[in-house]
Amino acid sequence: MIHAFFGLVTDARRRYTLAMRECIVSILVLLCWLPVSAQTRPPGWIVIQDAKSICKIAVPPEWSPFGEHNGAAVFREATTGIAVVTAQPGQEFRPLSAPILKTINIPKEKMFENTPTRIFYQDRVSHNREESNAFSSSVPAKGGTCSCHVVVLPVVDEEVAKKIALSLAPVDDKTQTISAEYH
Repeated sequence: MIHAFFGLVTDARRRYTLAMRECIVSILVLLCWLPVSAQTRPPGWIVIQDAKSICKIAVPPEWSPFGEHNGAAVFREATTGIAVVTAQPGQEFRPLSAPILKTINIPKEKMFENTPTRIFYQDRVSHNREESNAFSSSVPAKGGTCSCHVVVLPVVDEEVAKKIALSLAPVDDKTQTISAEYH
């Protein structure tokens, strides 16, 4: 007979108790729910496309497009918050390699995603009210790469900046999603 911590495993023949099964089922349900829980563009958010209409981001309604068809939006003024979306046709999308990660010197806790479907990291951290936070993301697009850079002063909620960066998608993508993992 095997006695385990908290009585979860009772003996060799019965490997899992009811409590463990309930825990496992809860975890499996949660893992299945995460991809489904990706949100569509929040209500009222404005879609901003790059100058070539290949890539798009979404910004809150209090943000304003920065000119016409140039792929940028600002909050109050460009020095308070700016989000820029760009397209790089012909640039193959791939995760950042170890040497590149070392070169750009992003701390591990600020590299949120580096996968074949998205790169997302915080490349600047504010240390006072005058310094900005900056987030970058890239995703694959048909025949190239979409990129986004969001720079905000601390008066702009960091979570809003992350949602903007995570809204990046190719224009041909009919759904504008924001990954639930980063909320």
